[in-house]
Amino acid sequence: MASALGSPVRVRFCPSPTGNPHVGLVRTALFNWAFARHHQGTLVFRIEDTDAARDSEESYTQLLDAMRWLGFDWDEGPEVGGPHAPYRQSQRMDIYKDVAEKLLAAGHAYRCYCSQEELDSRREAARAAGRPSGYDGHCRDLSDAEVEAYKAEGRAPIVRFRMPDEAITFTDLVRGEITYLPENVPDYGIVRANGAPLYTLVNPVDDALMEITHVLRGEDLLSSTPRQIALYKALTELGIAKEIPAFGHLPYVMGEGNKKLSKRDPQSSLNLYRERGFLPEGLLNYLSLLGWSLSADQDIFTIDEMVAAFDVSDVQPNPARFDLKKCEAINGDHIRLLPVKDFTERCRPWLKAPVAPWAPEDFDEAKWQAVAPHAQTRLKVLSEITDNVDFLFLPEPVLDEASWAKAMKEGSDALLATAREKLDAADWTSPESLKEAVLAAGEAHGLKLGKAQAPVRVAVTGRTVGLPLFESLEVLGKEKALARIDAALTRLAA
Repeated sequence: MASALGSPVRVRFCPSPTGNPHVGLVRTALFNWAFARHHQGTLVFRIEDTDAARDSEESYTQLLDAMRWLGFDWDEGPEVGGPHAPYRQSQRMDIYKDVAEKLLAAGHAYRCYCSQEELDSRREAARAAGRPSGYDGHCRDLSDAEVEAYKAEGRAPIVRFRMPDEAITFTDLVRGEITYLPENVPDYGIVRANGAPLYTLVNPVDDALMEITHVLRGEDLLSSTPRQIALYKALTELGIAKEIPAFGHLPYVMGEGNKKLSKRDPQSSLNLYRERGFLPEGLLNYLSLLGWSLSADQDIFTIDEMVAAFDVSDVQPNPARFDLKKCEAINGDHIRLLPVKDFTERCRPWLKAPVAPWAPEDFDEAKWQAVAPHAQTRLKVLSEITDNVDFLFLPEPVLDEASWAKAMKEGSDALLATAREKLDAADWTSPESLKEAVLAAGEAHGLKLGKAQAPVRVAVTGRTVGLPLFESLEVLGKEKALARIDAALTRLAA
């Protein structure tokens, strides 16, 4: 795919460094990155940091770290450079000032002296009369005398862009043809009274100067598109822009209660998923399904498969609901796709301080290597590994009281005593021999294997669910396992 003028694809990802990155932002980055890579185009990573009150260096650093963790590379931007540097808007203020002056000189913009009270009053009157309540063009054609009068009052003007008195129609890459009537798109501010440029100016100016061909962004920005198209036409006339980019507005990501997922929703924070041990490839696989799919019958795929198939024209316009359980399930599938060696290494952060509850010297690498393949088949997120293997490295298992109550029914003491006897005589180098021992104990008490192994599992691991019991017993070792069964029998007797 190329632009309207045949230019190679150039897309941008341009977040603001405010707070922690969230999954909606990641989905936007993913679609832009995949689109650029699919078309052998260029991804421009730009930081929109003109809001001094909300932007922070900490958030900026987190953004870069998040992009690297997710596996996204960029062709132009911070730490990479490029022909359109700098890529932080806070370092481009002279550029915006110059463009604003050119728009004013050419008549595409004008200075507006209306006070906030006057604007509010006229908007309320328009609403009461059933008219559109946007800016009414009061300062569009002020006489020199009116301008001097406002200046004499000490009013500081903002700069407004002069919208054309005509409908604006464009073809959205996701939503098809869209038309905005002029009465619904009034003149809008592009520079504050203190001279600071607004997003409405800096974003299109940067896209124009950086020769962006396709703008893929959230649906919440759809209403600003006709204003940006009009500004692009003015920038083209001034020789600042080469062409108007194609726009594609991605569907909302919805959270609980079918409300748009926002930064304030706990489940929106990318840091939460990193801390819980989501794989980047698992999280990205799920996020790609929020508005797009590889095929009707394939939910699990690699990032390379996505890039090979991705086209923004296949994105659906309907809102997509974020389903945490499905996200976890897909992540679990990606955990199982890892080579075992890769899995063992990715679990490391959850096997050592400060996360792991055992002393560093009690961690046994051989036991971890032995049990890792079994753990890999059970996890949805990597952080679950700690609770799954703690029984191997702690002096005593962490006893879950609910598990104890569930497993230790009447007669469990007799069953455990028989199981201990059978296990003592079993071959501890064979999980099958350990299984036969517990099966025999169960049969002696009229119980099937599932019922018989529950008290043994809780006695040895502290929980009713976890890794395969008989492989766990083998790795733990005979001495520790029998000692824990003895401790459970003592507790039952008490």
